[in-house]
Amino acid sequence: QLIVKFKDDSNLSFDYIASHGHTIFHQPKKGLTLQIGDGQTIANLTRTTTVCDFRSLDISLNGEGAPLVPIGDLLLFPQYKYCLNLGGFSNISIKDNGGITAFDICPVNIVLNQLSKKLGFEFDKNGTLAKKGTLIPKILNKLNQLKYYKRNPPKSLGREWADEFINPIMNSELKIEDLLHTFCEHIAIQIEKYLKDEKVLISGGGVFNAYLICRISHYVKSEIIIPKNEIIDYKEALIFGFLGVLKLRNETNCLQSVTGAERDCSAGEIFKPQA
Repeated sequence: QLIVKFKDDSNLSFDYIASHGHTIFHQPKKGLTLQIGDGQTIANLTRTTTVCDFRSLDISLNGEGAPLVPIGDLLLFPQYKYCLNLGGFSNISIKDNGGITAFDICPVNIVLNQLSKKLGFEFDKNGTLAKKGTLIPKILNKLNQLKYYKRNPPKSLGREWADEFINPIMNSELKIEDLLHTFCEHIAIQIEKYLKDEKVLISGGGVFNAYLICRISHYVKSEIIIPKNEIIDYKEALIFGFLGVLKLRNETNCLQSVTGAERDCSAGEIFKPQA
């Protein structure tokens, strides 16, 4: 219904729709992933060919089913060695010798927003709350010692991981501003491990957290490039549209080097409108 409203309000005609949908469950080691939004229903309501379910095929090939954005980083943003996304989780694409590796680094907004809501805010605007806080070394050490950070790629994160491993550490009686401050430090430390040189393009909602960007800048050696708001806000949407194009052309849109699957694949399901 939102797609139909957008289509009507913008007076645009669509060639196709690429719909990822919100991930509500992702456990690739168990062969499970689920993104809400039924492709056939979307196609029927919009009368438009719809591509969705971009992760299941890769998982069936023993891959992580994530991240999916790197093919877009490789082909649409070739001038940057590093592409870093700061969304619910931070994930990075690293180009080297004509190829690319990518993986999830750590949680970002999925934790920061949850903490902010305890103070009555949807998110920590500009990182103002975090900036007011002070570091809690014991919490920082516990976070940095989590086993996931010692694993080599390919690897990916989901909400379930944050619920199981992050929330118990952050669920304390300590001051929320201090927890926000400490978690921003944790994010910056984890990201620093992978940014050693050249330029990094940063996108995603976390870019608007000025305090978080300040802490990342403090640690990393790479030159940080923050693009126009259109790229910050819509880079992932642009790339998922691109994934849809590749699927419709039966071209590779999911990379073995990124997900650890048995092979590259053209992931996604195509749904045509039905009467």
